Amino acid sequence: MTFLQASKLESSAPSPRLPYTNGRLLLIATLLLLGLAIIVASVRLLLVPPVQLLTDPFLQLPTANSVRVVWFTEFPGSRHRVEYGENLQQVAVANTTKLSRVREDQQSNVGSQRVKKGVVEGQIYTQPTYRNIWRHEAEVTGLQTNQRVPYRVRSEQNGRSVTSDQFTLAPLPAAGTPLKILLTSDHQLKPMTAANLQKVSETVGQVDAVFMAGDLVDFPDQASEWFDDNGGGAFFPALQGRAAYDLERNGITTRYTGGAIIQSAPLFPAVGNHEVMGRFSMEKTLREQFNDPFPRAAAEQLYNQVAAQVNPNADPAVREAWLKDNTFNTDTYEEIFTLPTDSPGGKRYYAISFGDVRLISLFATNIWRVPSLEPDARGRYREREADFNAAERWGYGQHIFEPITPGSPQYNWLQTELARPEFQQAKYKIVMFHHPPHCLGDNVVPAYTDPVQIIDRTPEGQITAVRYEYPLESDHLIRDLMPLLDAAGVQLVFYGHSHLWNRFVSPSGMHFLESSNVGNTYGAFVGDKQRTIPVGYAERYVATGNPNGLEPVMPTLQPLLNDAQQPQPYIASNDITAFSILDTGTGTVSSYCFDTRQPDSAVIKFDEFVLGRP
Repeated sequence: MTFLQASKLESSAPSPRLPYTNGRLLLIATLLLLGLAIIVASVRLLLVPPVQLLTDPFLQLPTANSVRVVWFTEFPGSRHRVEYGENLQQVAVANTTKLSRVREDQQSNVGSQRVKKGVVEGQIYTQPTYRNIWRHEAEVTGLQTNQRVPYRVRSEQNGRSVTSDQFTLAPLPAAGTPLKILLTSDHQLKPMTAANLQKVSETVGQVDAVFMAGDLVDFPDQASEWFDDNGGGAFFPALQGRAAYDLERNGITTRYTGGAIIQSAPLFPAVGNHEVMGRFSMEKTLREQFNDPFPRAAAEQLYNQVAAQVNPNADPAVREAWLKDNTFNTDTYEEIFTLPTDSPGGKRYYAISFGDVRLISLFATNIWRVPSLEPDARGRYREREADFNAAERWGYGQHIFEPITPGSPQYNWLQTELARPEFQQAKYKIVMFHHPPHCLGDNVVPAYTDPVQIIDRTPEGQITAVRYEYPLESDHLIRDLMPLLDAAGVQLVFYGHSHLWNRFVSPSGMHFLESSNVGNTYGAFVGDKQRTIPVGYAERYVATGNPNGLEPVMPTLQPLLNDAQQPQPYIASNDITAFSILDTGTGTVSSYCFDTRQPDSAVIKFDEFVLGRP
């Protein structure tokens, strides 16, 4: 008989009321304490925020029988694992690391803080502040080729567990497997990114991989740009169908959620200029740090001036740490992604086979500087007048981050890679990097070469100008890289950077494609539209068209029309977004566009070509 049953029998008996006994007092006290404990626990549950994942899981570095699963949390937690297979009975335990450089600052759009037209609302951060974010990675092994397996991830914190939705994973696809691969770049939280990726999922369905030619976010050390920018378009939410970007067109606001893509398709990125962080500081804003990379040679000169103070024991590790903090780095990019590491550049450039594709991803990008020639411009062609006598504040023009000239480690590695059987025997040979070799946009000018610094002085030695020239004949991509790729039989060179869609083809049949129009385009410079170029400089800078010779290819199916109703060989629009899909079953690259001004309109396939070489 339970206590409650006994109490009922007692209370219903006709015996006279008796005074409380010590036992009954103890029982009442116990019940009161139990009730209080329940109330306290309930209040704690209400006050303690729920345990949640910072991202959905995403797939990295598949092999013939395995794939890596990665996700992020804002707590260190425990028992992080992947549950997979039939009934999710198999478990892969994750390794956990903490991101070392991600921060927020007074310009972050995160939590209650929002920056609108330069005004900070709900301010949380007044200076760069580290944000605690943990990365979890588990390798799922024992997979069978061309078999998809269900999975989910689970993390625990303080005895509370949280799981993701269920997705599917697979190892490397076998040669001959027809695949659909998304070709994209330059997301950078731009206005049409979420719409673009949502239309990918609605039009194509689940893709098998994503090749991304750089510029994933704006400022790589700004955590919210990767995970939870409150504008609704952060990198991972947009690629995982978790975005909430409200796009206003013609007085109508449409919310786009992006596409649930990388939970079930591995992502292969290239380093763009927006994956490179400049000189480190805990005082300057992250935007200022991003815009302040220093060439290694200039930093070494500064180091020699301060070495006695910053490194009195001449410790090589201290020297390298100082130089990293005073030049540039790709640390956050490398900490977030799992990529091949067997090149001299580690994750910064690599090669991998995926089905019938051999992909080579290169580190070919430079710092972007404004083209202005105004006295206060720290630009691609000049230094600010106020900085003439302060070399530590110079920008050094559009200096290149990683050499790709003959004799450089990257060039030597590429030569070897192009000669390997994995490349030579691949059905489709693709090279991806960020900077455009052929383009109608702004960022193809000036030439991709080391800036030639020219310092003008008076007879007394006073500096009157610090200028930079970029000889067109010294373009590293055109002079050094393209002949190498052409001779190796590369079929597609894929890149980004100018925020538009255009394509070209060489006389030998090598295709060039930029498919990066997701908003904030810099325009296409054809006809009367001219780039901003310096006047009175020695080099002849090309104001219109492609400076490197090839003519753009007109879209083969349904080109967009200009105001004169003439077809145009590009898409450079802040209203119409484009994406491209490689179908390895047919060798076809199809490009699609969507007009965000008409949210109910259909996605249009406007161009198509087949990879091949004569």
